[in-house]
Amino acid sequence: MDEVFWGSMIASTLRVSTPLILCALAGLFSERSGVVDIGLEGKLLASAFAAAATAVSTQSLTLAMMAAIAVAISFSLIHGFACVTHSGDQVISGVAINIVAAGLTAVLGAAWFRQGGQTPSVPDHVRMGPLSPDLANALQNHKILEAFLGQSSLVYIGFLAVLASWWLLWKTRFGLRLRAVGENPAMVESAGVSVQRMRYSALVINGVLCGLAGAYLVLSLSASFVPNMSAGRGFMALAALIFGKWKPKATLLACLLFGFLDAAAIRLQGVVLPTIGEIPVQFIQALPYLLTVILLAGFIGKAVAPKAIGVPYTKERT
Repeated sequence: MDEVFWGSMIASTLRVSTPLILCALAGLFSERSGVVDIGLEGKLLASAFAAAATAVSTQSLTLAMMAAIAVAISFSLIHGFACVTHSGDQVISGVAINIVAAGLTAVLGAAWFRQGGQTPSVPDHVRMGPLSPDLANALQNHKILEAFLGQSSLVYIGFLAVLASWWLLWKTRFGLRLRAVGENPAMVESAGVSVQRMRYSALVINGVLCGLAGAYLVLSLSASFVPNMSAGRGFMALAALIFGKWKPKATLLACLLFGFLDAAAIRLQGVVLPTIGEIPVQFIQALPYLLTVILLAGFIGKAVAPKAIGVPYTKERT
């Protein structure tokens, strides 16, 4: 296998992994604070639609990014209102967000653009190309270097977000309190720190990261919004988070593994193996999702979740 093949594989892996990384980090903050976030898929989808619709309507990359983040934060705050303020069931709230986002984006897309729920293509000048086009062009004959250095800015932001998340959660007072809220909220409250405020802070960070992931789908990875284009990425990010044991670095590796399999699935389509013949396209496309199920089945028992995750907290009245 030559440099062209591996350069293509690395580039595809980085591109496909980026929304998974950002989405998994969003779930990391939420679940480290004790709030289960099944709604990652819905927020990813809703923010992608917001970015595409805004980009097409305003021709502004900045406004598209802001719209994606604002929509994702709104859904996170709705989740917090139901689960943190009113102690609702966190799984049911997350599932509701997924259902609402899937239906609402398709209905609004059909009503606004009349293309069956799909948006028009985002203009090239609004989309996010390579961070340094001149450098990408100069490295065209060095495919592996081009794969690493020719990505859009959000790819690098995703990797920087992993380091920032590790530092924030493990090296700051805010991170210590956030992790403590996910382990023993009563103790944190008795120390004079508001559990609700910490969980809402985590959900706002969650919304920002989900918004960036959704914006990446339509401003860099694809050219337009298509109904259900998130294609289970939110659930795969959740699986990567569990596989990574709620730790940023291990979660990053799990996301890269999923991204590599997704990239390999594209490359293996039409490949003929000795004695086996051509691999069915359906099997190749299902590989990343099969791995998700296998990892969850094999490792969920070994991954120790925050002790207070999914448990509503009500402040004791004195």
